[in-house]
Amino acid sequence: MHVIVIGGGISGLAAALRLSSSGASVTVLEASARLGGKLLPGDIAGSAAVDLGAESMLARRPEGVDLAREAGLADALGPPTSASAAIWSRGEMCPMPKGHVMGVPGDPEALRGLLSEEGITRIGEDASLPPTDIGEDVAIGEYVAKRLGPEVVDRLVEPLLGGVYAGDAYRISMRAAVPQLYEAARAGTSLLAGVRGLQERAPAPAAASPVFMGIEGGIGRLPGAVADACRAAGAVIRTGTPVRTVRGHVSADESSPHGRAAPARWTVVTDGGEALEADALVVAVPAPQAARLLADQAPAAARELRAVEYASMALVTMAFRRADLDHVPGGSGFLVPPVDGRTIKASTFSSNKWGWVAAQDPELFVLRTSVGRYGEEAVLEREDSELVELSLRDLAAATGLSASPVDRVVTRWSGGLPQYPVGHRARVARIRQAVEKVPGLALCGAAYDGVGIPACIASGERAARETQAPATAGSARE
Repeated sequence: MHVIVIGGGISGLAAALRLSSSGASVTVLEASARLGGKLLPGDIAGSAAVDLGAESMLARRPEGVDLAREAGLADALGPPTSASAAIWSRGEMCPMPKGHVMGVPGDPEALRGLLSEEGITRIGEDASLPPTDIGEDVAIGEYVAKRLGPEVVDRLVEPLLGGVYAGDAYRISMRAAVPQLYEAARAGTSLLAGVRGLQERAPAPAAASPVFMGIEGGIGRLPGAVADACRAAGAVIRTGTPVRTVRGHVSADESSPHGRAAPARWTVVTDGGEALEADALVVAVPAPQAARLLADQAPAAARELRAVEYASMALVTMAFRRADLDHVPGGSGFLVPPVDGRTIKASTFSSNKWGWVAAQDPELFVLRTSVGRYGEEAVLEREDSELVELSLRDLAAATGLSASPVDRVVTRWSGGLPQYPVGHRARVARIRQAVEKVPGLALCGAAYDGVGIPACIASGERAARETQAPATAGSARE
């Protein structure tokens, strides 16, 4: 069985490794000159390695850590050195509250100092409010504001969701983005009680169990290691190979009493005019590109894929000489509520957060800021130098940092993060229903079941299973 995987991001590579390890012949076609998608290694100040894309992965979901170990990076895995984050709110640095689910507290007192007294009082009204109808889905910001007041959304939910999706809490689906909160909201009238119930039912983490995990040298090492494992299993990986069209050839298996479709044959035509044949196809590219490729083969899926929106953002990575700093900011970094009108939405103090960053050059202090949210494309039209200056202005106000960096790198992610608005899960279900009618076809990536690294890996592994499972036209595949 020959499978072509279109897209060499972490989802496509995870699919390719699972397929090649199970004996399939696999070819990965990546349009750009490199693998990894939003996992991008780089360097600053001449020699210091840094992540210019994603920098960590959720450790309590196993797919990312498991894949890193399988790819030979077990000894490089490690938690952050410092995980003490803050929220820069109303000009003050407030410690990140504990005991919340994506910004929704179980105890209002945990938000004292971050919220006003009026905001704390408003949270307490939740227990006496009548039930709030959420229907099949609801925007997380809308629901939380109704139950606990808008200040919780503005000061905590919004910056946390902005860090994950670069999105708007008043658009993001609670069911898709925080499904456990959606279920808790459906089960009872009090949101606070629902969150406390989630916390009580959650298994106690092991004493040394980290929430997040990084890789020494950068998460950007992961795609290369997975690609090496794919090649070792026999896969062929080609970069700089955009795909122009795909064509499926399916014939009915008349011997099957259930009308099962025969294995599909696919022809994939590259931009260079090369035609490659395959028994199955995994499309592991962002939704707009997937829609273009599938316009003829799965038009209903393509229509839904074209409706998926994306947010753009930029990362500004800077290195300072410690000798130039009046003081070194503490902690791992901070988030910024959009309501405060700042340019940056977050800053990570990389030299504090990751021991391997600090160890490379003890004389340097490396940090990065992120700029851009859904609907804020105008700021990203500025020159790199302007984004650096705007970041420095906000950093000075937040931390007192006044030194000039010795180096800076601006990384732009145009259309980098898919948005999960209300109705997202229903849209994904319609996409999958349409794709299931096309034997030998599977989709994966950040546009479907989660934007984090473990979710993307799980998406790729699911696609690998689907291409290998016998398909029945019009029936669901596990």
